[in-house]
Amino acid sequence: MGGGVEAAQWIMNAYALLLSALVLAGGAAADRYGRKRVFVAGVLLFTAASAGCGLAPSLPVLIAARAVQGMGAALLTPASLALLGAAYDAKGRGQAVGIWAGASGLTSAAGPVVGGWLTQAISWRAVFFINLPVAAIAVWLVMRYAKESKKARCGAVDYAGAAAVTAGLAAVTWALTVAPKQGADLAVLGVGGLGVVALAGFLFIERRAANPMMPLVLFKSATFSGVNALTLVLYAALGGAFFLLPFELIRAHGYAPSLAGAALLPMSVGLAVLSPISGRLASRLGPRPLLIAGSLLVAAGFVLLALLSDRPSYWTGVLPGLAVLAVGAGVAVAPLTDAVLGAVADEYEGAAAGINNAVARVAGLLAVALVGFMIGGSDPQSVAAGYREAMVAAAVASAVAALVAALTVRGPGKSKSR
Repeated sequence: MGGGVEAAQWIMNAYALLLSALVLAGGAAADRYGRKRVFVAGVLLFTAASAGCGLAPSLPVLIAARAVQGMGAALLTPASLALLGAAYDAKGRGQAVGIWAGASGLTSAAGPVVGGWLTQAISWRAVFFINLPVAAIAVWLVMRYAKESKKARCGAVDYAGAAAVTAGLAAVTWALTVAPKQGADLAVLGVGGLGVVALAGFLFIERRAANPMMPLVLFKSATFSGVNALTLVLYAALGGAFFLLPFELIRAHGYAPSLAGAALLPMSVGLAVLSPISGRLASRLGPRPLLIAGSLLVAAGFVLLALLSDRPSYWTGVLPGLAVLAVGAGVAVAPLTDAVLGAVADEYEGAAAGINNAVARVAGLLAVALVGFMIGGSDPQSVAAGYREAMVAAAVASAVAALVAALTVRGPGKSKSR
């Protein structure tokens, strides 16, 4: 279809922009209208957009369809977690979330492999059409086995809050997305600043709304506030590091792009294997010890990866640090989500999942933007120098995440906000 690298970036960015902008509103909609109903609506919208991507006759149509995919994902992602939260008590929720996180890790590992095979064997359009039968199975399973759940009392729709948070997240996401390429120019600073103002306005609206889409009382829970702060620093560390690591492998060590991508597979495998186990442990021990241990392991992994510039071999330089990092992430991710759902009243689990998802996505985008400024150039020396600084910063951020968990996260059943 043509278009070059910039077009490829916007095929990715259109999806991420709409997902990040609407995920909080999607979570609130799940609480209000029903988690099952919103999940199915999100899957159907995502599926229709996937068909549109596969049939797209031109690049603008493909980008627009990808944006609609992001809208569907913004509905189904928080609704899926809220469905889990409503279906299980505190004892069973951790294991369910662990399986959910493990499945996400498995699809992250398999997605690029399957996508590459479909593109080579059939066409890039097949990558989108494969979503159709998968979505049909998902809808059938949910309609047959999932029970509907939503808030008992809703009141008037918070249109002003929804508009403010969507506009704010969209503006901030756009600014962080284009900042690595454009730098801190007037457009980036202006749009980003307007986004921050809109988000501040959203908080003002929510504080005074009779039926807010994001009740600020949620943040009275030390666990809920702490886990979102932990998400901000931990996902910023992970997002920035995994954006930069392939550049280091390609530019400084001469890896082929395909090998650089394959080098990161242990991360997805670690999530897939360990998340169900850590979720089950979170149900027994509570999320706090697992969040502390997982964050510290992630920090140790980053320290090992910081030494990569002196050890270019994959087996002695990349894999040890990546393996420790994968174990840490596998230990922490499921308990983190379990803690988010366990910290709020049942009727706000969709909003809580949306808030945490939005925090994670903005954290990753912020880290990528900062990494772009840290590198300063594309030559091997600049990449290597920026890489070491970024890995050390990621290790520090992960250690801070462990400290936040130790200070704020409480045991199971002790931290719900109502």
